Formats: sequence, structure tokens, C-alpha cells
Amino acid sequence: MKASRLVWVAAIVLWIALAGQTAAAEEFGDITGEFITEGFVPIQPPLLKGGGPLRFEVPNESYVVDKKTGGVANVFIYLRRAPANIPPELSRRKEPEVQLTIEQRRYVPHALVVRTDQKLRFTSADPVEHNIHTYTLANPQQNFILKPMDKKGIAVALKAPETLPVPIKDDIHPWMRSTLLVVDHPYAAVTDEEGRFTIKGLPAGEHSFRVWHEQRGYLEREWKVTVVGGKTSQLDPYVIPIGKLTAPKN
Repeated sequence: MKASRLVWVAAIVLWIALAGQTAAAEEFGDITGEFITEGFVPIQPPLLKGGGPLRFEVPNESYVVDKKTGGVANVFIYLRRAPANIPPELSRRKEPEVQLTIEQRRYVPHALVVRTDQKLRFTSADPVEHNIHTYTLANPQQNFILKPMDKKGIAVALKAPETLPVPIKDDIHPWMRSTLLVVDHPYAAVTDEEGRFTIKGLPAGEHSFRVWHEQRGYLEREWKVTVVGGKTSQLDPYVIPIGKLTAPKN
């Protein structure tokens, strides 16, 4: 009798634990979506053509559209402030650093997100010196020289979240630019080369995202998205009018 009672109690405890895990999982959900454009996409000439023995081109990445899907790359989607409840597995980044590399007179990647519990490491695969100049607002600006072929590089701590993406430039090579967003939570993404993105572990309910692109700044300050707990919500494609990106900045 005692053995059967212990088994019964253990079964109840296990059921409660599993029920708790299910309830916790249903409190959070994922979203996935894409940013596309419709209409004629102008061909942007390269920013620079290298001559001599080092033949290369520096592409203009201020507006990148996939020819097949119409997807717009390098669009930032992020929450302005972190919600109160974040899943423990997302509360801190697993990767302690994010790397920004200089290759053939350009920054790779062109747009990136870094959390305040990570460092940003600058490295170079170029045979010439480069100047790293960050135009941060909440964090101290950095302005230093990166030596040729510096594979180890220099790591920079970014302790404060930025309200919007900020540029990183090279004062020696003025065409070089990357865009950086610093956040203190896991709810930020940059669209890939096909205009797609995924954000995981959002608390269930409605959230208001900011949407930002290098050419025009804010595309949306209050993009409302509903998250369903325990599910991945496929959002309708976000269509960016072609003229909204190709027109000059205000």
C-alpha cells in the first residue's frame, strides 16, 4: 500500500511539474515575418572600384533588395524597452561577443545588433590601416586606428542601450559605414538578404515595435504585433513603398 501511494504521489508531482512547464511555455511565443518592396528597384553603382593589383568593388549597401523575393535587407525591428518578463534562457546572450570585420574596404556585416551584456570586436582582413569611429549616443564614442590584418582586433563594451541604430564610420575611408543597434533585451532583429526576420520568446500579447532603415530612419515608431503564447506567428509581409526608401533623406 505504501509503495503504491508513493507512486501515486510521484505521478501527481510529475503532472504538476509538466503542467507548470506547459503553462510557462504558453506565456511566450515567436514571430517571423518579412519586409518587401514593390515596384522598380534602381541599380545602385558601387561606392568604389579598386584598381591595380587589388581589384575589388565596394557595393552600395544603403538599400539592398533581393531580386527574386523583393525582400529588403538591413531593416531593424526592435522593442524600445524590455518587457518585465523574459524567459530565463534569453535573459543573457550565449555569445559573449559580436564581431564586425573589415573586408575589402567595407564593414561586414552592414547592419548588426549587440546586447549590453556583449562586447563588439572589430577585426580587419585588409592590408591597410582603418579608423573606427562609432557615433553612439548613450555610450562613449570610440575613435581609434585598427592595424592592417588585425585578426585579433579590439573589443569595445557597450553598457547602455541606444534609442535607435547609430552609424559606425571610417574617417580615413569615408565611404565605409555600418549601422549598430545596442539593446538590453533579446527582442531585436535585422532582416536578412531576403528581407526575413525572426524574434523568439516574446511574452504573449500585443507589442509595439520600432522599424528603422538606414535611408529613411523610422519607417514605423509603433508597429503593433500580436504574439500568441506557445506558437510561432507568421506575420503578413510588410510592404515598403519603393519611393519611401529611394527619396532623399529629410
